[in-house]
Amino acid sequence: MKYLNTFPSLKLTAIAVLVFSFSACDDLFTVENPGPIQEESLDSRDAVPGLVTGMSADFSFAFRQATWWGGVWSDDMTHSGTLGAPTVFSGGVLDTEDVDPWWGNAQRARWVAENGLERMEDVMEDEFEFSDYTSRAYLLAGYSNRMLGENSCNAVFDGGQAEDFTEFFNRAYNHFSNAHEVADNIDNDEKRYAALAGNASVEAALGNWSSAAAYAEQVPADFVYEAVFSQNTSRENNNWPQYTIDRGEYSVYGSPYEEVDDPRAPQEPDLDGDGEIRSGADGSTPWIKQMKHDSEGSNIAVSKGTEMLLIRAEYQLREHEDHAEALSFINQVRDYHGLDDAEAENLEEAWDLLQVERGLELWLEGRRFWDLRRWNNEDGPAHHDFLTDRDDCVPIGRGELDSNPNL
Repeated sequence: MKYLNTFPSLKLTAIAVLVFSFSACDDLFTVENPGPIQEESLDSRDAVPGLVTGMSADFSFAFRQATWWGGVWSDDMTHSGTLGAPTVFSGGVLDTEDVDPWWGNAQRARWVAENGLERMEDVMEDEFEFSDYTSRAYLLAGYSNRMLGENSCNAVFDGGQAEDFTEFFNRAYNHFSNAHEVADNIDNDEKRYAALAGNASVEAALGNWSSAAAYAEQVPADFVYEAVFSQNTSRENNNWPQYTIDRGEYSVYGSPYEEVDDPRAPQEPDLDGDGEIRSGADGSTPWIKQMKHDSEGSNIAVSKGTEMLLIRAEYQLREHEDHAEALSFINQVRDYHGLDDAEAENLEEAWDLLQVERGLELWLEGRRFWDLRRWNNEDGPAHHDFLTDRDDCVPIGRGELDSNPNL
């Protein structure tokens, strides 16, 4: 087993990686907040549970931002408020200043997970390859890299030069493979399926569709792996009710999901006493509330078995042009949700259906921007034109540009 050792000069100094307890997750221990701690205190086996909890906290903090900002980078939602950056994003402009908070948070999540794995191997020795903590840490490193790959224009690692964004996916693949190996060592199905699902998604992202389908078929349809949130502190909230239910900063109005009768896109209009729909925070956009994330402590899926069925469907369309076989996988997803079977008479109709189904299945889970981005660069029936004349990736953040001498 080998992970990427790229942090020889960086130190995790006085960082409160033990601060945030994600008690909603069964496989994380509750950790009290000790405040900032000295770096050497992390170099012990006793620190491992808190170290992994810190990785989870940092990933969720970046991922939640990718779900609501990604909602207006894509067509998941309409910005109906007055928040500065989303107002710019809603016009299709992603500039280096406005995206800087997400870029920094996402890179922090990646670095904390990867650096933490180095520390864990040093202190755990032979136990490292036989620990649930190790498998979870690899998963967090993998999902952090996947998040960066799906959204970023370029990959940058620890003060290095700008590289092709697919390097994030290559890195994620290695982490997921290691997570799978450790999960096999300890016979942990949850971590095994999460690793297989992660590898299926990054192999698809890299265009390795046969391999993606092979990984995907090993994941049960009812499997879900989630980013963890809670109501303990504001940093642990997912912030969706705050922005979409309590305040009308985002609306389903004007999106492809408005008034869709589908359990995967629950929504309701905000009505006044006369039954008229109120406007969002901007005073003009009709306010239709998403009700999928209706609690600040609701977890958000990062991989699902139903997505794996849609990967297998897309494989059939891409590699075999078999619309009937693709339709069978799509209808397995619909059957899972208690929906009637859909129909597609030809390849073009099957592609349209697949794109609709992926949009519904992954709605508000921070994945739509990647789908639209890759389909925008396709010719033929796979093409989707939402991102035409819009920015289709997140540039390097201003903080990175100002501090990295190689950029």
